[in-house]
Amino acid sequence: MRLVQAAALTPAMQGLVERAARVRGVPLYQLAPDQARAAYEAASKVLALPNAALARVQDLHIPARDGHPLPARLFAPSLDTLPVLLFMHGGGFTIGSIGTHEPLCRELARLSGCAVLSVGYRLAPEHPFPTAVDDTWDALAWLRSNAASLGLDAQRLAVGGDSAGGTLAAVAAIHAAQQGWPLALQLLIYPGCAAHAVTASHQTYAQGYVLERAHIDYFFNHYIPDLAQREDWRFAPLNVSLPNGLAPVWLGLAECDPLVDEGIAYADKLRAEGVVVELEIYRGVVHGFINWGLVIDEARDLHRHAAAAMRRAFDS
Repeated sequence: MRLVQAAALTPAMQGLVERAARVRGVPLYQLAPDQARAAYEAASKVLALPNAALARVQDLHIPARDGHPLPARLFAPSLDTLPVLLFMHGGGFTIGSIGTHEPLCRELARLSGCAVLSVGYRLAPEHPFPTAVDDTWDALAWLRSNAASLGLDAQRLAVGGDSAGGTLAAVAAIHAAQQGWPLALQLLIYPGCAAHAVTASHQTYAQGYVLERAHIDYFFNHYIPDLAQREDWRFAPLNVSLPNGLAPVWLGLAECDPLVDEGIAYADKLRAEGVVVELEIYRGVVHGFINWGLVIDEARDLHRHAAAAMRRAFDS
């Protein structure tokens, strides 16, 4: 396998990585899932932008197919009838929550002028694959049926997410196209797309770039421990035969990220099938950078670019 030379981190990103290494406690992959969730929750606000003030913030519950109430939070910059992005948070299908990604969702709503509905899907290992996939689909189906009653525009829906949430959003968009459900946009931020961690970027950025190989193994072994199951396209969208009618894609990747190669490969696959793809690669930053807007300029750049993509998609 070809090993490419690691790209240089930006000075701000390098400084952050070095400071994190100096104060590093027990790594997440050595913690039990409930401990890892608590640690990630506690760290999530340290470098995030302050919560943007919005006209509407509403807690909801969405019934999953088994009756479980999925928590959700609606963020809207006005009380108008707005288009809405269904957002799935990252965290390797094992950690993360509505709360860890609230600053990001608020910022997307503020900058885009659109509503964002963030969903707390169920996490592994208590709820392994494909529970998160099913929860995402159930949330999209519910939103499609209930948007109007929430004062939202049911005709202008999009899906999005970061990391594992980006995978879930991509899979939901494929399923929607299979069902003939129109979506305005897929907003995918460094999604996982491949069945196995074997690309050159997985080797180049395996250690020292925040999301390490040990983290990926930890998350995957909790979420989908059966290696054969990892060939399922609902885990690895690169394995799907793409349907007609797939929504256009805005794809934001981090250059110094184990997942960058598979993200580029997914963009190539989509384009080869005629899907409109806008790809942005943010140079010199690592996986997770979108949540560090206090210190990483590229995070704020991505927020603006993603919000602009939302506006364009909903206005077209």
